[in-house]
Amino acid sequence: MFRNTFEFYRSTEWRKLLSVLKNERQNEEGQIICEYCHRPIVKAYDMIGHHKTELTEENVNDFDVSLNPENIAFVHHACHNRIHNKLNSSNAYRKVYLIYGAPFSGKETFVKNNMIEGDLIVDIESIWECVSGCGRHTKPNRLKAVVFKTRDVLLDSVKYRVGKWRNAYIVGGYPLTADRERLCREMGAEEILIESTPEECKDRLHSLELENEGELEGYIDEWFEKYNRGV
Repeated sequence: MFRNTFEFYRSTEWRKLLSVLKNERQNEEGQIICEYCHRPIVKAYDMIGHHKTELTEENVNDFDVSLNPENIAFVHHACHNRIHNKLNSSNAYRKVYLIYGAPFSGKETFVKNNMIEGDLIVDIESIWECVSGCGRHTKPNRLKAVVFKTRDVLLDSVKYRVGKWRNAYIVGGYPLTADRERLCREMGAEEILIESTPEECKDRLHSLELENEGELEGYIDEWFEKYNRGV
């Protein structure tokens, strides 16, 4: 028995069902087609298992709803947002996503491509840029306390559902499992890893031609070291 939808979406039963359905629904080219826009879903992290009959706290243990393959559609993340934006005129349906990954993995690009007007974005890099007036990757140490206090205020807005936003995106590195689990539990969030290799991240970094390139390469290596340890 599941206590709530948050527990369900993190369950082994849900993950096993999605794995089976992904294998069953691949076309001859090995692609899964979005049931909303009918285009291939290219990135694994851009694929959402959507309940056609909305999953709620009341029906989460009705397995004809929650674990019924006929009630599950695979859609792009952006398409999933469009579906619920059309079907829900109130604030009853809200989703919180923890978007995490290495520096320069493409987290901010993913959010920009999938957010809709009125979504709440909590991105530590954007906060640094906003309060310092410096470039995105310049972080004056004397502003650190202000930046993290600002982030915590925004996280409280997510946690206590302040305002009328529909989706909230919490964006950051979060390489450690314990940190992600704590944050997801507190915020009722679903985590999405923006997968990338160290080489891909460094290629994106080099394309920007930043002065502190060496320092930023170190941050990339440090993230992968922590993530692979998984503590």
